[in-house]
Amino acid sequence: MDYFEYRDSALWCEGVAMERIAREFGTPVYVYSARTFVEHYERIATAFAKLQPLICYSIKSCPNTHLCKLLARKGAGFDVVSGGELFRARRAGGDPAKIVFAGVGKSEAEIRAALRCGIGLLNVESEAEMDQLVRIAAEESVSARAALRINPDVDPVTHRHTTTGTRETKFGVDVARARRFFERFGRTKEVSLCGLHLHIGSPVNRVDPYVAAIQRALELIDELTRAGFAIDTLDIGGGFSAHYRGTEAPDAAAYAAAIVPLLRERGLRIILEPGRSIAANAGVLLTRVEYVKPANARRFVIVDAGMNDLIRPVLYDAYHFIWPVRPGEGFVPGARGDAIDAPGLVETDVVGPVCETGDFFARKRRLPPVERGELLAVFTAGAYGMSMSSQYNSRPRAAEVLVEGDAARLIRRRETYDDLVEAEHV
Repeated sequence: MDYFEYRDSALWCEGVAMERIAREFGTPVYVYSARTFVEHYERIATAFAKLQPLICYSIKSCPNTHLCKLLARKGAGFDVVSGGELFRARRAGGDPAKIVFAGVGKSEAEIRAALRCGIGLLNVESEAEMDQLVRIAAEESVSARAALRINPDVDPVTHRHTTTGTRETKFGVDVARARRFFERFGRTKEVSLCGLHLHIGSPVNRVDPYVAAIQRALELIDELTRAGFAIDTLDIGGGFSAHYRGTEAPDAAAYAAAIVPLLRERGLRIILEPGRSIAANAGVLLTRVEYVKPANARRFVIVDAGMNDLIRPVLYDAYHFIWPVRPGEGFVPGARGDAIDAPGLVETDVVGPVCETGDFFARKRRLPPVERGELLAVFTAGAYGMSMSSQYNSRPRAAEVLVEGDAARLIRRRETYDDLVEAEHV
């Protein structure tokens, strides 16, 4: 699953002790396992190999260019949703022809940048956007390839903030509108409307929503083909889950076992957009205990990381397994999740220093005793951790460290107070 493990009663990332990382780089710090990143990508590539898909890593999940370079060297493309992510993808060595660009609010400048670099596919989400794309492509004297994002009206059974494939959503168009969309735009010379795009949500812990969504997309493709439109691409999006509590997420082979038979004989170019399933378990947020504060029924453990470093618990009610880096005799976990139990665990709220009641990582969690100065690891933090961080409360953003075997190197320095005001020097 990943290369974070306890050895001799202490947590290691590959061949490097997490205590060493804290000494050398300070806390809070995001720590990534290169081996985990690459192996998770390779598992997806192997599982879906019969489709020969273009696998476009979703940059929004974890955008550090050093990490993107790892995947680019493996042949990955990139899924981007902004001009900044397009910039990152290219800076990481991404082939523009293997980049897909989604998002409901692409600006004119972003569309021009995408067309000028020779982007592989623009995933269009509205009639107004398509009007804009046709106009800009004509002005740039280029021929663009586009896919229409459709909403198959499938419930992915995930958090309401990350459900994106139901009928009424800001993303894409429903199937009925899709038919009219192709009648209006399917024969424009400036833009080849050659595909459909799906993204039903994230994280999706079941395979059946993908099956339902793809079946509806294939029915629409058949209908459009009969009407004389040439559809050669199906982008089935991402959203594959990761293990937050234990083993709740299907592995890549399980998703593929349900999806590949639907598409293998269709002759379509298939695109996948995994992000979380590659990055989540490849990263840990390392934080140090500042204070232990007893309360009537439980205790508060106040750490030096805050909701500005990892917002998922308050934003999505997300669970992250949290455990001491050196938990002490009798508390070394054999697995992660709520099933861990041992005499001496204490009901604990793990909270940060930000001036918000919502600044917490765990509530009423049974944890080993800890003292000021000890290290805690917040697991499965590689996806939507650093990428959603902020400088709220004027807190400089954390450092990022990449571990490759026995070596650990800084891939993003810790911000300073000067960084907080640098952009204000106008």
